[in-house]
Amino acid sequence: MAAHQEEKLAEERKHQNMQNGTKASQGQWGRAWEVDWFSLASILFLLMFAPLIVYYFIMSCAQYQCSLTDPLLDLLTGKKHLSDIWNRTPMLTYRAAAIYSLWVTFQVVLYVCIPDFCHKFLPGYVGGVQEGAVTPAGVVNKYEINGLQAWIITHLLWFANAYCFHFFSPTIIFDNWIPLLWCANILGYAVSTFAMIKGYFFPTNAKDCKFTGNFFYDYMMGIEFNPRIGKWFDFKLFFNGRPGIVAWTLINLSFAAKQQELYGEVTNSMILVNVLQGIYVLDFFWNEAWYLKTIDICHDHFGWYLGWGDCVWLPYLYTLQGLYLVYHPVQLRTAHAVGVLTLGLLGYYIFRTTNHQKDLFRRTDGNCRIWGKRAEYIECSYTSVGGTKYYSKLMTSGFWGWARHFNYTGDLMGSLAYCLACGFEHTLPYFYIVYMTILLTHRCIRDEHRCSSKYGKDWKRYTAAVPYRLLPRIF
Repeated sequence: MAAHQEEKLAEERKHQNMQNGTKASQGQWGRAWEVDWFSLASILFLLMFAPLIVYYFIMSCAQYQCSLTDPLLDLLTGKKHLSDIWNRTPMLTYRAAAIYSLWVTFQVVLYVCIPDFCHKFLPGYVGGVQEGAVTPAGVVNKYEINGLQAWIITHLLWFANAYCFHFFSPTIIFDNWIPLLWCANILGYAVSTFAMIKGYFFPTNAKDCKFTGNFFYDYMMGIEFNPRIGKWFDFKLFFNGRPGIVAWTLINLSFAAKQQELYGEVTNSMILVNVLQGIYVLDFFWNEAWYLKTIDICHDHFGWYLGWGDCVWLPYLYTLQGLYLVYHPVQLRTAHAVGVLTLGLLGYYIFRTTNHQKDLFRRTDGNCRIWGKRAEYIECSYTSVGGTKYYSKLMTSGFWGWARHFNYTGDLMGSLAYCLACGFEHTLPYFYIVYMTILLTHRCIRDEHRCSSKYGKDWKRYTAAVPYRLLPRIF
């Protein structure tokens, strides 16, 4: 969400001594210690305008039939004033507050109170207590992996209500969509503010905190690496995976139910969006243990970027295709539908196969075969804050020999498929592929800054062996 640079290792050691009082080391990695003017300007822009961007998209659907230009034209021509648009916007209601509070509380209970049992009867699924990656301070946290279980329980109850109990309408999410947006914003800002206060006064691990001295940067990008309450409630894992991603498929189901209510049918485009995004969500939870090794958990500190982003940005902008199809139902031609499905499944295959190759490589410490050949890799080393030296291997086989982030390429193909399912009448549903392209390209650059600081000369040897980031021979 915001570009920022990594500082030189010598500067990092200097600031680390001043702020944490720990021994200087040569392998510190993570976000920046100091903030350049461009990073600060980007952060201030996002803090001020990201909530408005989300509101603008949702308001455009509710008041302007998903046109992104008509609200601006009305304001510029004087046809309407901001107060006119705001007065037509549903406010926070007690009903929405009750729904949202119950939802978040239920997900906390599923996360904290019910140990995973799915790994005991689902072959190939890794759940239960798992270890995360080594933090910059050399800490190895343990996590209770039970996201798939939470997703299954939640959806079983959803369908039981829809077909048996009828306690609430399946359209309840759509019917309270904007009031729920205010609830999500309140939680996003509350948890981000709490995380910052906690980082200053009672951090989980002081050696894994970073202070730049810039309030806005620290608030957005976070101070604590792994803020926790008690032994098991990990802020990053909970808010990255629950409640937003569990809700993703429920939101799409509610949109499909609303389409059925309004038009008497669910279009093939809505079915495609539900199926393709449902596959992505299920893949996330099936591989939640693998997620512990990704950039979100391994490198990002927990601040507004993750706290508010997971509460508001993810559930509201990642589901734009389903929302659009409620207002503009699209029945695709058979060839178009098959093409969208093919692109989505191919993207998922590349995404999953690429990640599987890396996971296999990690589990076997490189003693495996990729595409029928022994895995090839670059040996490298790095040093933790405490001065402990660690050794690692960077794979150069399979899809990882094609590009350094080829899993993102598959992810982008799937993202494009969601958008193409909506036809070509409006640009609004295509925001997702534009955003994901910017996000994943930025993540590539951000991750490689960190890896360069972390691995030094070994990283240069790796980039010489695999010269492309996303597209072989292009980028």
